[in-house]
Amino acid sequence: MTARLLGKALGRQSLSPIFSSYRPHVDLQSNLSNYPRLFSSSPTEPVIETFSGPSRQRGKPSVRRYATDHSSKSDPHVEVYAEPSRPQPYYAKHPPFRDLPKHKRKWPYLAAVVVVGLAGWAAFMTYITNQEMISSSVVRQIMRSVREDPNLREALGEAIRPQPEWWLNGDPKINGRISTLQGNIDVSWRIRGTKGSGTIYFTSIRKEKGYPFTILRFKVICDDGNVVLIDADTQYSP
Repeated sequence: MTARLLGKALGRQSLSPIFSSYRPHVDLQSNLSNYPRLFSSSPTEPVIETFSGPSRQRGKPSVRRYATDHSSKSDPHVEVYAEPSRPQPYYAKHPPFRDLPKHKRKWPYLAAVVVVGLAGWAAFMTYITNQEMISSSVVRQIMRSVREDPNLREALGEAIRPQPEWWLNGDPKINGRISTLQGNIDVSWRIRGTKGSGTIYFTSIRKEKGYPFTILRFKVICDDGNVVLIDADTQYSP
């Protein structure tokens, strides 16, 4: 039957005007022998192909996404509760494994800084005030009168000078107050000579502005208890 169909197909080609001048010779037996599986009378067997290597990766189709595309996901499920929720279970807090760090107090450090600052300021002001009184004309005039007094030179010796203090870098410590504008001078400091040392006291006031100062006290108390009165003018102008 297959040979009959093939013959009819070839006959139709021979009748066509295109193939009228050329009629090839067809050997049906040789053509049928080339396709034994197609024209065999036995039932066809399934063809099984096996692959030992990795399969070829098939490219995924490209999907174009635009800003106007909408997500295809469905809307989220919304649950509405009309009644209050049940009480949540209560769990006791676990005790800490270690003690919490103690809060460090900052006020002791602040107080220490304030105290040190105030002490430094007081020492600075004391030093500056003492230097001003040492360089004043009142102290220089008092020391001039002390060195020229014969009674004091007999008690303390020669080279009478102010006694230096180590914590003032060799300068004497002048105690008291010198206020020439207000008309009040009251000072005292240590002096020394070749024979001994003592403390000098000087007090002077001015009654009114424009008047000279009046000396109220001018003496030296030696360390042995001897009191030497300095002979000076009762009135002077510093």
